[in-house]
Amino acid sequence: MPGGAGRADCFQGKDLRMDQFILNIVHRPEMVPEYAEKVTGHGQAEDIGRKALLTESLDIFKVQQECAHRNGLKTTIEMTYASLFNDEAVELAKADHERFGDEIGLTLLGLPCREFREKYKTKDFCIWMFSMEDKKAIVTDVFEKFYEKFGFYPESTGSYYMDADLICFIKEKYPSVKCAVATCWEEGPKAYHTCNNSWYTFMDGGPWAPWIPSKQNTHAPAASEEEDSGIVAIPHLSRDLIACYDGNGSNFGTHPQNVLRGMIYDSEKWEYPYLYNLIDQYRYQAKFNNGYAYNMMFVGPGWMNKMGRWEAPYELLKKSYEDGCAYYGKLKKEGRLVDMTMSEFADFYRKKKSYTEPECALWRDILYGSQKQLFWYCDPFMRVGVNMDQGGAIFDLRPYVAKLNWPVGIGTPHIQDASYPFLIQEKYRAGYFTHYAGEGTIRSAKICHNGEEVDLCLCRTKAHFSQEGKNRILTLDPVDIAFADMTVKLQTVITFTEGASAVKIQRKVLEMSDPQAEVTINEYMVGCYGTTEYPEDMSTLTMWAEKNGVRDGLSYEYKCREISMEGAELVACKLPPVETLVSMTCEGKDRIGYLKEGYAFSPMFTLGYTGKLQEKEVFTTWLNLEKAD
Repeated sequence: MPGGAGRADCFQGKDLRMDQFILNIVHRPEMVPEYAEKVTGHGQAEDIGRKALLTESLDIFKVQQECAHRNGLKTTIEMTYASLFNDEAVELAKADHERFGDEIGLTLLGLPCREFREKYKTKDFCIWMFSMEDKKAIVTDVFEKFYEKFGFYPESTGSYYMDADLICFIKEKYPSVKCAVATCWEEGPKAYHTCNNSWYTFMDGGPWAPWIPSKQNTHAPAASEEEDSGIVAIPHLSRDLIACYDGNGSNFGTHPQNVLRGMIYDSEKWEYPYLYNLIDQYRYQAKFNNGYAYNMMFVGPGWMNKMGRWEAPYELLKKSYEDGCAYYGKLKKEGRLVDMTMSEFADFYRKKKSYTEPECALWRDILYGSQKQLFWYCDPFMRVGVNMDQGGAIFDLRPYVAKLNWPVGIGTPHIQDASYPFLIQEKYRAGYFTHYAGEGTIRSAKICHNGEEVDLCLCRTKAHFSQEGKNRILTLDPVDIAFADMTVKLQTVITFTEGASAVKIQRKVLEMSDPQAEVTINEYMVGCYGTTEYPEDMSTLTMWAEKNGVRDGLSYEYKCREISMEGAELVACKLPPVETLVSMTCEGKDRIGYLKEGYAFSPMFTLGYTGKLQEKEVFTTWLNLEKAD
């Protein structure tokens, strides 16, 4: 069993030694760790200034630092506001900076303490949820307190999420900052539901690996120097890019105690092969990113509570962190890992990556044994998820090209919801496998013959990655489609061209049992927009087909209308609420473009093309994204 006893080395025999695998270990001396007051208080009334709580928190921070240093790893110490009032915490940071080269940074987590609550009269602790006026006051307060203690301003900062306005303010006022923890991958409704509907942090739709956030929207990478917010952003933990998307990401990360929380370990032997396989899978991503891969751990003392957590005793919590650091240390000794501080990494990243260079991940299931395989693609114009278990269907699509101005916090339209909106999202808007009525969001194709129809979403396959110049290419293994009187062997090739803001999909008939036969292909996209499971108002959308400058279209009124056009050059939908124009174009025999309007029970829109295919022929479509006027 991949997550069970014994090391199930999913990457055995893979030569990863020549690639650059970069590690950030980030510790924070959080004097009042999240949840810890309720646990260590032993039923007493809340007192976030309780001496026992502060002492235990600092002791755990020391253990975490010692684990890293014992294995030859440097850390970034992200001082919290509360820790700045603790002389011992300040001196520990200074000493480890001098002795081990640790960076002293400043996190905007760990705000709650007696001094903060007395000054700001609130129990809020998520910096991005405050009003902009309060954000500025808090940042100024925290940064100046840091300067008072250390005599310099930090080069790194962070939180679970940092909105674009906050980042721009910090960079303008404190230009020394060059790196920040800026989002938590797929921390949205899925995480909310697994926290008993009580964890109001919604930030789906961002990158899973480091990026340069744009001035307009933190999630959307900058496409140029003009859009550059001035920092390099890193994610809050490195997540499992299948398990996290399918379920609660808090259980599936390269933080050892995430794995304990997910119960993904041998409870008798206290072993956790999944953790090492997850780290190795991140190492393997260098194959798809010009020889570079990244991993991070962001740890506060609350993870190692002396009373235990998640049915695990303190001894196991401590052992898991020691073992995790030991594995990273082993990789470093073998020349397979480079540890960096956050600011060192920011300098490295800016030299390594260009603005338009995408981040790619060809990811496979290492937890459940399903052999499921996903491909993730992220650049300044879009984030795309492709599922090989569904024949190469696009199951997640975020239109970064719009660079949505999405202010977050009190006094804005999005107090808690920092997610970047989707056009396709199979978990919140069904996907292919749905109920008897309506449709789910997906981008796929159907092959039709003599009244029979097969959706490629039903055809499991595997993908192989290649790179040719600016093209990142997924070549899928051919699938066999069986009709009553004929079989068809069909291959899909998906191409992402750097900077093109489009996904090219080619379907090629390799062979037919009847070489003279012909099949019909129906390439389609079912889409909508939103950030949660709940439908949005679609009445502002407009849709059209176009040929030779002539349009035939409709305004969305939930009336189930359809339009088709022979030889259409384009079919499109304009979505003003997310400032996006999505379209499909096509090269293929007998092409007919079409569009469909949804209805109240199924508030989607559909764009597509049909055409004909014979043996050795190819049908090509492009899914294009533009910022709407």
